[in-house]
Parts: sequence; C-alpha cells; structure tokens
Amino acid sequence: MKLLKNLALTTIISSMTFIGAASAETVTMLHNQNTPIQQELWDTFAAEFEAANPDIDIVMEFMENEQYKAKLPTLLQSKNRPNIFYSWGGGNFVDRAAAGLLDDITAKSAGFKEIISEGGISAFSHDGKVYGVPYTLAQGGFWYNKVLFAKAGVDAEKIKEWDDLLDAVKKLKAAGITPMALGGADKWPVHFYWTYLAMRTGGQDLFNDAVDGKADWNNPAYVQAGELFAQLVALEPFQPGYAAATYGEASTKMGNYEAAMHLMGDWERNVQRDNAEDKVGITDDKLGLLSFPAVKGGKGRGSDTLGGVNGFAFAKDGGTDAAVKWMEYFVGENQQKRLAAAGIVIPVTKGASSAVQDKFLKQIAENIAAAKWHQVWWDQALGADIGGTINDFSASMASGDVTSKEAVEMLQEAWELR
Repeated sequence: MKLLKNLALTTIISSMTFIGAASAETVTMLHNQNTPIQQELWDTFAAEFEAANPDIDIVMEFMENEQYKAKLPTLLQSKNRPNIFYSWGGGNFVDRAAAGLLDDITAKSAGFKEIISEGGISAFSHDGKVYGVPYTLAQGGFWYNKVLFAKAGVDAEKIKEWDDLLDAVKKLKAAGITPMALGGADKWPVHFYWTYLAMRTGGQDLFNDAVDGKADWNNPAYVQAGELFAQLVALEPFQPGYAAATYGEASTKMGNYEAAMHLMGDWERNVQRDNAEDKVGITDDKLGLLSFPAVKGGKGRGSDTLGGVNGFAFAKDGGTDAAVKWMEYFVGENQQKRLAAAGIVIPVTKGASSAVQDKFLKQIAENIAAAKWHQVWWDQALGADIGGTINDFSASMASGDVTSKEAVEMLQEAWELR
C-alpha cells in the first residue's frame, strides 16, 4: 500500500503515472479526509485487503479540502483522474453523473445493494444507475464548550428557540467570551446559518416546491430567514477577523477555548482537537452538541436536520472490477463497525449501527432517525452554481453587505439562469 499525503496536483499526476507501471493493478482513491485515527483505520483496511488480494495495490491520496474542491473538476476531466474520489451527495454528484464524468457500475453493484440500504444507494445513483457508494451520514449542529458556557451562566438545555440562542450569545459576550467561531473566508460554513433558518421558517414543503418550480425562492419565509440571521450578526458574535478566517482556523479557535460555539458538521469534534495548539482541544467531557434551535411560528420543525450522505464516487472508467471489489470491502460491515466503534462514522452499512458507542454519534444518529426531514446541505443539494450563490450571499449577509431581500433575489435569479 502506498499512502500519499498533502499532494499538489502535479504530484498526483506524476505519482499516478509512476504507479501505472507497476505489475499489480492499482486502485487510486482521492480524498480530503485527514483525521489521523480515521486514516490509520483506512490504512489498516487497505493492508488487509492487499494481503487477501496481492494483485491489487491501493493508493490513497489526500488533498486539503479547499484545494480538493478547486482542483477536482479539472482532475476528473483529465487522463490522470483517480478510480474513486470522495463525494458528497446532491447536486454536484448529479451534475457529474449527467455530464459523463462518473462510471456507471450498476451491473457490478449487487454486492453494495446486499449490504447498504436502498436509501443509501439512491444517494449515489442517478436515473436508476449506480455511480458510487455511501460511507457515512452527517448532521450539522452547534458544538459548544461546556466550560465556557458555565462561566457565562448559559444553560444549553434551555436553548430551544432562536431567541434563546440570541440570549446565550449576549451572556457570553457579557462574560468576555467570543460566542461563535466562524470561517468566513471559505463561505460554506456561513451558509449553515441561513439554510438552517430557511428550513425553520419555510419548512420542507416550501423547499420542495421551490426545487420543483412551484414556488419562488424569493418568498417571505426565506426573507425572514435572512432577517433572523441579521439579528445574530448585529450582536457581533464571531471572532475578530472571522471574514478572513478559514474553516480550519475557526476550528482552531474552538479547540483553543477561544470561542464557545461552532456551527459545524459532526466532524468538528475531531478537527477542533487535531487543530488545537495542545492537540487535546475540548475533551469529550467538556464538549456538547446542540441542535439548531426552532423558530417560533415557523413552518419547519425544530427536529428537522441539515446534513449529508457522504461517500465515494467512481470516476469515468474508474469502476474497474478491482476498484469495486475494494469498495465492497471498504464499506463492508466489519470495517464500518470498526469505524463506528472508533467514533468516526455514523454507519450506512446494514448491521453496523450496533457498533456505535460514541455518545455524540449516538445523539446524531437519534436526531437523524427522529427527523421527518433530513436535508442534504443546500450548497451540495442544489448544485455548484446555486450552492455557490447561497454561500456567497450568506457570507455577504454576515458582513452586512447584502440584505435579506437582496439575498433571495440573488438566489431566484441564479435559479432562473441555471
């Protein structure tokens, strides 16, 4: 097994060219996941697979998240594309499948269909054809520091509605504590606020109607979402310099006890620890997770969740027998159980959920199970162009450069031009 880290695109290209000369068939897997404990298990899985399949060589290649997003479109159209790459469900996946950038492995998918639910497989299917495989579920919420909450006299159990969250922000600021970390430079972390609020104000039916063209995105409920976000922004809850900070830098603030909350996906628990200066960060006994609060009078339920179904897609011509065989092993029950037991994934494979021991993953799994609406992140679900617009105006609303009404007008215009 060859494990390559922090690769520039030129390094990837040269390494793939070199690997291609090897006698064993090489399966390349490109990803943006750099949590050490997860990578250690992936390495173990690859070593086990290679021992049982000496004619197959697994090469995992890591690329930093923002670089990954920027370079992946070009890489998928090159002759140096990987067999398999980390993919989010939603619009980008569908667009790539429709554009012929993915490999149809439907005829080889029987093994996946035996071990993964129909819903999981459907997240990586398009027009009845299978192009990938899910790996884990995800949910966004407010990760919070119990020590800082206690110092400010904030009771997390009482944060049920939006006004409760605003009150908590005020208490934290009064105690001299930065309420929230935010990576504004990357923009996508900001969109969690507006989209969650839009889910709370508008509800599932309005979202589905807008997607189906039965309703405009420029509607009062979504305008209200921006107005509620403006209430938060007016309190100046984010760390100084947040607009120029990346997600990783915001996570570092969280891990260093320099911010009390971070609205982020379930990966944040590990990232804040790895990014902290002491590499300890907020230990689990001092860390909490809050669901995004309800909006009084909104049509959305407070139990509705925003998250994703993340996994791996097969690049064009990448779904070889060897690549499919590797992915069947990689997402197999035993491997998913080990990942779940280590607190890394909310498993998608049948029978693996019994291995979830981590209290946070159990909480997230219960949240998703209780939700009548689990919505994939909007910037992914609606495709790159629409998602980019949402990310852009969310960041601009946070800086006060775009009003709530202007934001939904931008969204409606982008939708009509798609």
